[in-house]
Amino acid sequence: MKPSIKLVAGNSNRPLAEAIASYLEAPLATCQVKRFADMEIFVDLQENVRGEDVFVIQSTSFPANDHLMELLIITDALRRSSARRITAVIPYFGYARQDRRATGRTPISAKLVANLITHAGVDRVLTLDLHAGQIQGFFDIPTDNLFAAPVMVRDIKERMDLDNVMVVSPDVGGVVRARALAKRIDAPLAIVDKRRERPGESEVMNIIGNIEGRTCILVDDIVDSGGTLCNAAEALLAKGAKEVYAYCTHGVLSGGAVARITSSKLKEMVITDSIQPTEAVKVAPNIRAITIAPLMGEAIARTASETSVSSLFD
Repeated sequence: MKPSIKLVAGNSNRPLAEAIASYLEAPLATCQVKRFADMEIFVDLQENVRGEDVFVIQSTSFPANDHLMELLIITDALRRSSARRITAVIPYFGYARQDRRATGRTPISAKLVANLITHAGVDRVLTLDLHAGQIQGFFDIPTDNLFAAPVMVRDIKERMDLDNVMVVSPDVGGVVRARALAKRIDAPLAIVDKRRERPGESEVMNIIGNIEGRTCILVDDIVDSGGTLCNAAEALLAKGAKEVYAYCTHGVLSGGAVARITSSKLKEMVITDSIQPTEAVKVAPNIRAITIAPLMGEAIARTASETSVSSLFD
């Protein structure tokens, strides 16, 4: 029996919120997120939430600032309406790429956003594939960082011959993520090593690992411009790869990314619906979205019933 919970959705990814609600067999609470003429956000909760365990489903995806403010204002409305516990379910945590000071006089915006969410009144955070795992430590409240890998593994096993698969990290920084996926499907690992010998010269792509004749799967957490993955696919095919796929958790896909991927040598790019796919993504012939609704829904159910979510990491 599923515990009694309230699900509240912002405007960032309504289809995912509805899919999660369907999985949990719990309707979305009636909550209107409106805007005044000057785009100021106003939230009207139209259900009683006093003493309730409330889960707010909201990715802080494009437009990131609007969706972040929606999350904060919904949280404030819930807190002032005497909700017992508020869990922010953030499938895509925006600002995660600003997790350190890469150069002088720059912010650590991921920490600032974590502070804003905490001070707004959130009691717990549930998110997916943080760009940097240490962002969990930016929150002073319990934070669960789920992995999309089990969903991806299921998809890979259904569609590919695992005997000929090789998992590839598109850069040295993503080796840990790629190795974790390779381990799950018992596949070897290769790495694309990018380097620019001199300023103004194009990047040289060195492939670490024998990928000749292999079906290569590039693994990443965020695909934004798509340039890195498209270039990596070209380098892998030039070194003798049979075909190249990409599996990425968060399809940010800004600017001309969809056109770039469509015209690239990638056989297929698979993303999750942590960010609501645009129309351009939906009609792209080599981009496919898989759902994380059962994964997030199960995590919500276990959080509400105070049972372990550890098995969801396996």
